Order: sequence, then structure tokens, then C-alpha cells
Amino acid sequence: MRSIELSGGPHAVLALHGLLGNPLEMQFVGRKLQRAGYSVTIPLIPGYGYASGQNTSFATTRSEQWYDEVQRQFDTLKRNHDSVSVVGLCIGAVLALRLASERSDEIAALSLLATTLSYDGWSIPKYRFLLPLAYYTPARYLYSYKERYPFGIKNANLRKWIAREMEVSTSSAAGAARLSAEGIFQADRLIRRVRKTLATVRCPTLIMHAEEDDVATPKSADLVERSIASTMKKKIILHDSYHIITLDNEKELVASETVGFFDQAIQSWRQPEKKSA
Repeated sequence: MRSIELSGGPHAVLALHGLLGNPLEMQFVGRKLQRAGYSVTIPLIPGYGYASGQNTSFATTRSEQWYDEVQRQFDTLKRNHDSVSVVGLCIGAVLALRLASERSDEIAALSLLATTLSYDGWSIPKYRFLLPLAYYTPARYLYSYKERYPFGIKNANLRKWIAREMEVSTSSAAGAARLSAEGIFQADRLIRRVRKTLATVRCPTLIMHAEEDDVATPKSADLVERSIASTMKKKIILHDSYHIITLDNEKELVASETVGFFDQAIQSWRQPEKKSA
């Protein structure tokens, strides 16, 4: 699996998948955006995204490197398009929030999907909260956490397919079969940083979260809505999905709401005036 580039019009979208996920998580939303006239980039970020065949225990890089690549991708789109909006899933939404906390005036709009500012969902095992004890030992480079039922998916048929894929392969459309402790550690570092800077996010922001999210409860969405300084913001709670809302039962709604919100934000978007030479 490689990065996905969907060519379109003068307005661009940077789409960020989840931790140790892959661009397939965002492809459905990306296609809908492309049909609406947007140019879409869904990057596979080295050390953050998962390509089949990688060793998940050792492939993870530092969260600063993830963010550097997000900025690089954003700047590339910005140079070649009239505007850039950002959509992110799970930790991809957290990366989008960090970008918006530092560069809100350059972002036309945000769509934050299943934002994970706390791992407090109903499928998270109780021992997950013991992992910080291993973070500062060599164990974090050796231990990996096996993805488990329901794999972030409520749709029974899709969940069965993902479970089968993870049994015979190292990954599926829903991401890697195992999450490294190092990856979770780096995600926690990013989350702690972003929580402190939410008030600096000013760009138009759509927040979508499943009521039954098995990884992160809607408390994360509530925190974002309550904390950001955006004057244009909208929160939607979904009632027939789990965590990976870009693949689950309400993916059509997720895509259409993202397209509609971006369209609305673009209408009032004004590119910062370039200084005279």
C-alpha cells in the first residue's frame, strides 16, 4: 500500500489516516471529495502508517517526524492549490489539530473524525493503562498490542472480512494487525501536546464521532468542541458506527458531511495576500 493521489480542482484536501493504519482507511472519503471537485492526497507517512510486510515492533518513528511529514505534505499542496483543507481519522485527527494549532490561518477547513485524545473506549483492555510503566524501559520497543474485536467496525460483514485478513496477513483496510507499544507511546506524547494547544485552533472545524466508539468515547469530541476558538464549528454524533467511521455503516454520511462542510468553508475562504515583491 502506497500513498493515494486523487487529482481534482484548485482546492485541495490532505487526508490523514490513523496510527499504523493505511490510506485505504480514507479512500472512500477521498473519492467523494474528488467527485466534488477537490484534489486529494492521502499519504502513507513513514513510521506512522503501516505498509504490509513491515515489522510493527520496530517501524515506528517519533511523533515529531510524523508531524514534519504532515507539514511537508501540506506545504506541497499549498504551493499548488488555492486552498488546503485537512481531514483526519483517530490520531490523524490529532495530527490535524496540531497543524491547525500552529497554522490555522493557512487551513481552509478541518474535518476531525473519531478524534482520539484519550484511549477510553469500551474495547480498550484494562491493562492498556499499565503500558506507561513500560514506556521508559526497553520493553516499549519489543512489546506490541494485538488488534482485537471489534476492530473499530460495527458492520458485521466488514468486521468478519477484517478479522480474516488479520489472521492470514499483517494488515487489512483497517490497519496493522498489531500496534507497537512505541507507537502508542508516541501517540500519547502527541495527544498531551495537542490538548494544551486546542484554544489556538481557529479555522472552520467539523467534528464527527461515534456514540459507541470502541477506542475513544465522545468525550474527546466534546473536549475539542469546547476548547477550540473556531467561530465556525459543527459536531455530529453518529449512532450506527464504532471507531473507524470512514469504513463503517455511516461512511456515506461522514463523506457527505465533510464535503458539505468544506464547500461551505471554501465559499468564505480568503487566501492571505502575498506581499509585494
